[in-house]
Amino acid sequence: MTEIKKSLTILLLLLISLLLSSCWSKKELNELAIVMAAGVDKVDDEYEVSVQVVAPGEISSNKPSSGRSPVVTYHAKGKSVFEAIRKLTTITPRKAYFAHLQVVVIGEDLATEGIDQTVDLLARDPEVRNDFDVIVSYQSSAKEVLNVLTPIEKVPANKIINSLDGSEKAWGSTLSVNIEDLVNILGNKEKSAVLSMIEIQGDTQLGIDKANVESIKTSTILKYAGLAIFKQDKLIGFLTEEESRSFNFLNDNIKSTVEVISCPEEGKLTIEIKKSTTKIKGKFKNNTPQINVRIDIDQNVGEVECAIDLTENKSIEYINKKTAELIKTGIEKTLMTIQKNYQADIIGFGEVLHREDYKTWKKIKDDWSTIFPELEIKVDVNVNTTGVGTMTNLKLKE
Repeated sequence: MTEIKKSLTILLLLLISLLLSSCWSKKELNELAIVMAAGVDKVDDEYEVSVQVVAPGEISSNKPSSGRSPVVTYHAKGKSVFEAIRKLTTITPRKAYFAHLQVVVIGEDLATEGIDQTVDLLARDPEVRNDFDVIVSYQSSAKEVLNVLTPIEKVPANKIINSLDGSEKAWGSTLSVNIEDLVNILGNKEKSAVLSMIEIQGDTQLGIDKANVESIKTSTILKYAGLAIFKQDKLIGFLTEEESRSFNFLNDNIKSTVEVISCPEEGKLTIEIKKSTTKIKGKFKNNTPQINVRIDIDQNVGEVECAIDLTENKSIEYINKKTAELIKTGIEKTLMTIQKNYQADIIGFGEVLHREDYKTWKKIKDDWSTIFPELEIKVDVNVNTTGVGTMTNLKLKE
């Protein structure tokens, strides 16, 4: 082998060795504290960051449980969120690792004061994943929410996320908002943010105890209680569970839900909504903005508790009409609350008008905050019943 070939061979081996050493900065799992959920509160003049860390040995299916809690929460305070996160290192046995973060809970007091700086830090930090959901605690701190142990799901963060997702798909009272979406909304002057809010039902202190998940009846639970409304970056109020569902109808975010209507005479019918499509159009009439909302719904009859013949067209027409009236009434009441009480455009009607007629919108956009509460909004709900179940000719005895 010539000297040139030898030199080339050595050079090639050196290059290969450099490529194979690319894992020099890897982090071993046994050196990290894996954070599944985080919370941020404002306590006096400081920020308090809470992290819910998994105890790997307690959730492993290959090892018997030692009886210890499957998660541990750690808390640290600082003059900024960033400082508080760094000060966690004085408490945690391992460095907090945020790459598996699923949800961040923002305390109600902090949300009322403003979340812009907190959201900016969470979105900017390269060590934090950018697809986690953000929610708000209701009548409790984020720290207290993360301290509650939950049954079935060993890791409470999983319960929080699963309930958020399940409720959004099957009931319609929650809304999943990840950090990227929140950053975009907070940067949009034409729309206000909405986040799901979670509350503690039961004794907060009992929720910390492992006994909370060792009995048939759980003493303390985490429950989604509706939606939190923001104006700019500050929490200004809440929508009830029913108002939150009406909001999601407007927001075209109803995947499935249930409505209960009265029968023609006595009793009631339970309706399962299978599909809901919302279209919002805007226009200007003499420079005055108007909004038209059309909602098309497909539904099934789910439960019958009255005398009604579902094979008759007039019965189906009655069901369609009653469902449409119920949903429309709920939406109009919710719009009244949003416009008059909170004066925050959480639906994004301003964006619709912007798209429809930018030139006219440009004339009124600076006055949108005063125009929005008086905005004329017409709601049209159309319902179509596509299924009545297997008992198509049902007429109960009177």
